[in-house]
Amino acid sequence: MQVSKTVVISCAGMGTRLGMNLPKSLIDINGKTLIEWQLEMLKDVSDIRIVIGYKYQDIIDVVIKIRPDCVFVFNRDFFKTGTADSYVKGTRFSPFGNLVISLDGDLLVHPDDFKQFLNTPYPCIAIGPKSSEEPVFVNTLNKDGEEFAYAFSRIHGDYEWTGLAQLRAENVCGCTGHVYQLIEPLLPLPTYQIRAQEIDTYTDYLKAKEWIKNVCK
Repeated sequence: MQVSKTVVISCAGMGTRLGMNLPKSLIDINGKTLIEWQLEMLKDVSDIRIVIGYKYQDIIDVVIKIRPDCVFVFNRDFFKTGTADSYVKGTRFSPFGNLVISLDGDLLVHPDDFKQFLNTPYPCIAIGPKSSEEPVFVNTLNKDGEEFAYAFSRIHGDYEWTGLAQLRAENVCGCTGHVYQLIEPLLPLPTYQIRAQEIDTYTDYLKAKEWIKNVCK
């Protein structure tokens, strides 16, 4: 099935918390780089934009062997901005009203869950149980049987925000920090529960290797 949505993968950062001297998209997870796992999951998406900065040529070399049709977007301010800036840059020139998915370059998502998320026809954010060492929490409320996110927190919350979101192109603007900070003025938004593993630290990396073997088998 061909999906008429844009996916922006933010791969510009240096991955300093991981401490492997690599962009997190290039770390090896059970024989494949993280970006390879993501591109395999995105095989039915025609419009993929990869935002690059740190060691950009290494990322390009890996990607073009798998998806030469990907569009590369440079974030030359990667050393002083966050993933929101990459999301904004990657969304440029998307048609007004188009839905644009933000996928962090350090995120593994269960392919079955992502396929269902891809079919959602409205803005939403993906949540799950706490799994990473340094989570961004999501506080939710139930309205007419549907769960909505109404606040993010670094201290406590009902769920962890996974780093996956879908917004309308015209709402992706005005932020250079983290994607969740860009989303905050748009809350409340519907939530979608997925199985995912974010990789911020080396402990997260070790957990991701086990997660791939045990959850995505």
